[in-house]
Amino acid sequence: MKKGVHPELKTCHVSCACGNTFETKSIKAEIRVDICNECHPFYTGSEKIVDAAGRVDKFNQRYNR
Repeated sequence: MKKGVHPELKTCHVSCACGNTFETKSIKAEIRVDICNECHPFYTGSEKIVDAAGRVDKFNQRYNR
């Protein structure tokens, strides 16, 4: 690697809107995020799956198909 070309990595403090905090490496000293792995529906198991077949049936009933 060339010297003086790459940014210096430092410890970064990440804070989420839900209150979760953790540390990682970045070129910034602090990062604030809206969603993290502690509050995202995919990771918490509260994800709602949309039934596409139900929507198609509803559309067909609406237009008498």
